[in-house]
Amino acid sequence: MATTDAFIVGLYEHPTRRADGLSRARLHADVAHGALADAGLTIHDVDGYFCAADAPGVGALSMAEHLGLSNVRYADSTETGGSSYLFHVQHAIDAIRAGRCNVALITMADNQLGDKRAFGLSGVDMLSAPDIRFASFPPAPLYAMVAARHMHEYGTTSEQLAWIKVAASHHAQHNPHALLRDIVTVEEVLASPLVADPLHRLDCCVMTDGGGALVIAREEIARSTGKPLVRIAGSGCAIGHANGGLIDLTRTAGVRSAADAFAEAGIERSDIKYASLYDSFTITVLVQIEDIGFCEKGTGGAFVADGNLISGVGRLPFNTDGGGLCSNHPGNRGGMTKLLEAARQARGSAHPAVQVPNCDLALAHGTGGVIAGHHGSSTIILERI
Repeated sequence: MATTDAFIVGLYEHPTRRADGLSRARLHADVAHGALADAGLTIHDVDGYFCAADAPGVGALSMAEHLGLSNVRYADSTETGGSSYLFHVQHAIDAIRAGRCNVALITMADNQLGDKRAFGLSGVDMLSAPDIRFASFPPAPLYAMVAARHMHEYGTTSEQLAWIKVAASHHAQHNPHALLRDIVTVEEVLASPLVADPLHRLDCCVMTDGGGALVIAREEIARSTGKPLVRIAGSGCAIGHANGGLIDLTRTAGVRSAADAFAEAGIERSDIKYASLYDSFTITVLVQIEDIGFCEKGTGGAFVADGNLISGVGRLPFNTDGGGLCSNHPGNRGGMTKLLEAARQARGSAHPAVQVPNCDLALAHGTGGVIAGHHGSSTIILERI
């Protein structure tokens, strides 16, 4: 048992979905100041800083100067795509427990739409990777390949996948910042154009600008803020890849990251009241539900059907902000927004229409890269105490 606990004390999500006229550096500064204001802290309290390749310049070096972070003694620029920020949470916990820092700031922001750049992963040169078989393809066909394999092996249907989008849309209607706020039906998802068979357009996430930030602190600082105490009870990180072709397309490294997180937290899957799940595509959600252990492999289709992911209706409320399928997926990096909504649920500060009652245990799970090839998976469990 760790002798020092770490708590989420501040959070902020940028309201923009298209950042015309706003630089990436400005967006990082906006979310940093927003999260620190939420925590009742200042730039001068921060002694640990975490960012990924979406931060412009030389990672933490450039951003520390831009933000005016004068007391940083621990920095981390780990890059694992959209899951980077969940990796950062685990690293921040380790740094706080080791006495390397007391207040950790994690920022994420991007402006690809507003800046009219090619849409990819900012700061990452995918084409220089040693194996570009997966980097050189658009993501939809790769996820379609996963969906087709899951359907072939387990009988999963397009109707079942569509229920994931339906659930997200039921939640997005209550989020004033969501890009897509209209409720959709299973029939509307199936009627939308095919992007890569069997995935339809409404099976795919939105593309936006924006970002968010988290502040994590040791316990005595957390108690002094007056905010609800949200402890990081468990964490796990793992990397998966194609392994020279010896890959099971229906499984991700989330099997390992989730096992570590639940072992550290000392709880069961059935104890989780809410889950933020990476939703680049509907199939991403279904595979994660199975890999995390909410149901057996191959039964995810039945698990997500008939509104089972809708808050107040189903057994596992998910992505109550609308998620990447409806609300926000800045820079193709959805991990930060998953952490933010999980923290809001654990605090009890999600929208009243979707707030899960007595949400004392919430989970956030991120998958960066592509699950048909190289990817990083991370699982974070939050506990309100």
